[in-house]
Amino acid sequence: MLNDKEQSLNQIINFRIDKLEKIKKMGINPFPYDFEVTHFSKEIKEKFKQLDDKDVSISGRIISLRRMGKASFFNVQDKNSKIQIYIKKDLIGENSYELFKLLDIGDIVGINGKVFKTKTKEVSINCFKILLLSKSIRPLPGNKEKDGEIFHAFTDKEQRYRHRYLDLIVNPEIKDDFTKRSKIISSLRNYLDKNNFLEVETPVLQPLYGGASAKPFRTKHNALNQNLFLRISDELYLKRLISGGFDSVYEISKVFRNEGMDKNHNPEFTMLEFYKANVDYFYLMNFVEDLIRDISNSINIKEIKVSNKTIDLNKPFSKFNYMDLLDDALKKNVINLKLEELISICQNLKINLDKKPTLGRIYDVLMRELVEPKLIEPTFVLNYPKIISPLAKISRDGNENIVERFELFVGGDEIANAFSELNDPIDQRNRFEEQVKLQKLGDDEAHNLDEDFLQSMEIGMPPTGGVGIGVDRLVMLLLNKKNIKDVILFPSMRFEE
Repeated sequence: MLNDKEQSLNQIINFRIDKLEKIKKMGINPFPYDFEVTHFSKEIKEKFKQLDDKDVSISGRIISLRRMGKASFFNVQDKNSKIQIYIKKDLIGENSYELFKLLDIGDIVGINGKVFKTKTKEVSINCFKILLLSKSIRPLPGNKEKDGEIFHAFTDKEQRYRHRYLDLIVNPEIKDDFTKRSKIISSLRNYLDKNNFLEVETPVLQPLYGGASAKPFRTKHNALNQNLFLRISDELYLKRLISGGFDSVYEISKVFRNEGMDKNHNPEFTMLEFYKANVDYFYLMNFVEDLIRDISNSINIKEIKVSNKTIDLNKPFSKFNYMDLLDDALKKNVINLKLEELISICQNLKINLDKKPTLGRIYDVLMRELVEPKLIEPTFVLNYPKIISPLAKISRDGNENIVERFELFVGGDEIANAFSELNDPIDQRNRFEEQVKLQKLGDDEAHNLDEDFLQSMEIGMPPTGGVGIGVDRLVMLLLNKKNIKDVILFPSMRFEE
């Protein structure tokens, strides 16, 4: 049985369908094929002196209506702003004014008219021709009017994420966020291109997932009768290209991880990965720092606000060793502690662990709980434990337990992850075999043994540096957004009942 709200909605829809039929009976096509647009509302307002009393044609959605007998005002919203339209029966003719009387908020119209200013100095268009381009059957959300203006905006976060097209209409200011996101991605691409990186494409569907510690999404190719995985990373394919003779490659791509969802995680997200032959993680630290600055400058951002703190991105980024940070947090020499001791420490700190915690997972949890939230200023965390970094080279100082890896944190969140890439095929095989043992112990995020990747490394891979940057988190940082859903046009959502 329909509730009152659903009944009211159905009544509105039926009322609008009746109007649609009346429009058709007038011999008007309510869904025509095209309309020539000469100007946009923002341009008209900004260049009023040049366009005053000039003919213009605009297209947009009606967002407010003030009907006043034989003359009326309404506002039309186009791609980046809105403008007032003055419409008079004597000017457009009786038939066109009858059409206007059948229009609703939400309808998309084409307007031909002259630019002018009202007595209140508002830039407007005096309409001499109106065309219906698309009849809106369903009303806009929060569609309440007072004196012809919409109020009570579409504010429910879940509904805004779930119905982004409505969010863009009712809250048009968010278009600016996604325009900036596009500019950030373009700037990433431009920076890599001008540094002689080649953009490439690697498989989304992979016979074996790898390149990160994450659970995959599984699917099946029916014709081949073969199980496949949506990629969790494109690292192993990009490194195959380095082995094949490319010097510098990158990919900006969607990756998929079958994991929980929170303010920093969406199961489908955008990743930049790039690899360069004959460089190490020291080179990459400087490169990433310069890259972040270049991107922020491209959208005119010199500083950002995080946790009520202003961060100057032009200042040098800090650098700290992974184990030093963990030692400081626990006031112990962590590398010498056994698994049972670390489990006991976590229990005393009331930190939840997996049913079968491994040493590497405990390191990761302790860092995430005790250290990372405090890394507000841009900080490179260096020299990770080998046990959680199976694709990175052992530290050149000879410490077999530490690898040349860094992660960049800003505002307590990881932004980038990089290695001096392991290129010793025997060492890599041994580490993959250790990861397989962890899988058997119940670690469902441990790496697979990728035989084809190992064979590509056995052919010979030069010294290589590689970086992964979470594009969504970078956009969140630069636009001061607290939730990853605010920077993804269509984030993953639970099905509506």
